[in-house]
Amino acid sequence: MINKRLLIKNLLSHNDENSFYDKKQKLSLDSKEGKAKFLKHICALSNANPENNAYIIIGVTDEENKVIGVDFFDDSKIQNLVNAYLANPPKIQYENVPFPRLARYRVVGLVTIFPNNKVSSLLKNAWKYRRNSIFYRRGSNSMPFLGVNFELRNTNKKIVESIEKNARNNIELTLNGVFDFIKNHKEIYNPQYKVFNEQFVLCWAGKKKEINNEVYFSRVDIELINEQVRIFFSALDDVQITYNNTSFIITEFIAIGIDNEEKYYPLEKTVIHFKENGKHDIKKEFLFNAPKYDSTIINQIYNKGLKIVNKIAQNNPLTKTEHEAIFRLSNNFLLCYLNGFLDAQNELQKVKIYIKNLPDKSTYIKYKEAMRIIRKVKYN
Repeated sequence: MINKRLLIKNLLSHNDENSFYDKKQKLSLDSKEGKAKFLKHICALSNANPENNAYIIIGVTDEENKVIGVDFFDDSKIQNLVNAYLANPPKIQYENVPFPRLARYRVVGLVTIFPNNKVSSLLKNAWKYRRNSIFYRRGSNSMPFLGVNFELRNTNKKIVESIEKNARNNIELTLNGVFDFIKNHKEIYNPQYKVFNEQFVLCWAGKKKEINNEVYFSRVDIELINEQVRIFFSALDDVQITYNNTSFIITEFIAIGIDNEEKYYPLEKTVIHFKENGKHDIKKEFLFNAPKYDSTIINQIYNKGLKIVNKIAQNNPLTKTEHEAIFRLSNNFLLCYLNGFLDAQNELQKVKIYIKNLPDKSTYIKYKEAMRIIRKVKYN
């Protein structure tokens, strides 16, 4: 098994950006430009590496190779984006890799582009990139191919195999990973580990609570230590956890409702299945059915939210009541979105900077959680 943290360190330490790996400070998949640039790099790296893996590291500065991290990214549908826009799309995988010096909620993103030995190109227009465009790597740049017949060339196989070989996991790295996980989580979160099939070591932590005789865990953190990958992280949502000899099952719930009359709704189930052949797979099942409310009430909530957004946009002062309502603005707009007010997403994005700069950081966490749920609902 490859230790992904060690792999990232090896890539950053021994190689500048080149034809088999790229690095970015962040991904911006919510914008047309950001989405198109991501697809361009996937296309170029796939075409430049027909017989070996290629990588994109996210959360690293370009000039200094400084690891700054990004938020945990749990969007398992990123493959769908690649499939929708690329002809001969490569299989890709996004993983969240924790680093000791980063804040608990920050990780380094690792995108692995698996070889498919076929020429990838754009199926349709994406931002300023035209349909049928082919991209390739020239050094650290993803370039459009302007010729007639693009030829796949295998030039990186040996060096990538060497880098991956030097990132293989061992007993020392595994033990250190378990000790680090337990040390980095307070006793209240009851950090623990479980071994599956005598090969896989999974650590998890969460604060236990009971609601209506049901056991939930909040602030859940789950890592597959062998690969040094964070599989799940929950800043606010509550989850239920079960496991047996071969599988670890996470069911995520979200609280939705008007004012204090919130109810729990299952959002998504994640099943990590550990196989006898030294491999594992992760499957997700979307469970969410949005609650429906009286349209008159939702319309009132939406209009009140719009009034606050417009005031902020025009730099007008908020009343005390409106300032207090900011804390529930993300939840309210999420509720409106789920009940057919699709513009609620765009309106909420208009006040992102304002919310981010508030002294109460939990308001911004609520914003990110609302946007995450909206993204999941759209994809599914």
